[in-house]
Amino acid sequence: MKLDGVAAIVTGGGSGLGRATAEALAARGAKVAIFDLNPVIAEEAAKALGGLAFAGDVADEAAASGGIAKAASAHGPARVLVNCAGIGVAKRVVGREGPQPLADFEKVIRVNLIGTFNMIRLAAAEMARLEPIEGERGTIISTASIAAYDGQVGQAAYSASKGGVVAMTLPIARELAQFGVRVNAIAPGVFLTPMMAGLPQPAQESLGASVPFPARLGQPAEYAALAIHIIENGYINGETIRIDGALRMAPK
Repeated sequence: MKLDGVAAIVTGGGSGLGRATAEALAARGAKVAIFDLNPVIAEEAAKALGGLAFAGDVADEAAASGGIAKAASAHGPARVLVNCAGIGVAKRVVGREGPQPLADFEKVIRVNLIGTFNMIRLAAAEMARLEPIEGERGTIISTASIAAYDGQVGQAAYSASKGGVVAMTLPIARELAQFGVRVNAIAPGVFLTPMMAGLPQPAQESLGASVPFPARLGQPAEYAALAIHIIENGYINGETIRIDGALRMAPK
């Protein structure tokens, strides 16, 4: 899909992987709407890109539906959706204070998995009504993680949520094929995102050094470059693509 003049939505677009992806889309002429729970960073990013900002919870049906409608009113119906909104909470299933609170697990699943599905279903319903451009009506990318395959201690909720993203990508791609809508996912490894930036510098360096090659943390722009390639390459469909420097097992 050619991006010049195309309306695009990026969730979690105020920072990290989402911000980099929004920048890459805008650089190719896309009209970008940024969804983020934090209204301040959403507005700042949108202003820098000449786009739109909408603050809201991707797992909230009314908020997501309203944001999509407002973006369509300003930019036209979105033909591109990139789901980058997500959270990570590291907690053991059984810790010193007893079992992990169920609410913690539910929150991660709600944002990372239900929020992703919510945006997919709402955006896809609009894409299915559009006139095709060179046979394609839209393309959707979700953010999984290598934790879907190589989850570590404390990542039960996060791994479950990202595993769900991986598992639903192919069946949704097969279902939406009839409308000319492609669905893919990206599974990043250890990337320099706000989530990672909260760790002490020695921990960040240790994680980067664990990557076979290149031995460093991934850069958000590298995620964005892959997202752009998936969007522009019309034969990629139903895939979850790892981008992790060959890291197959995160450090303990």
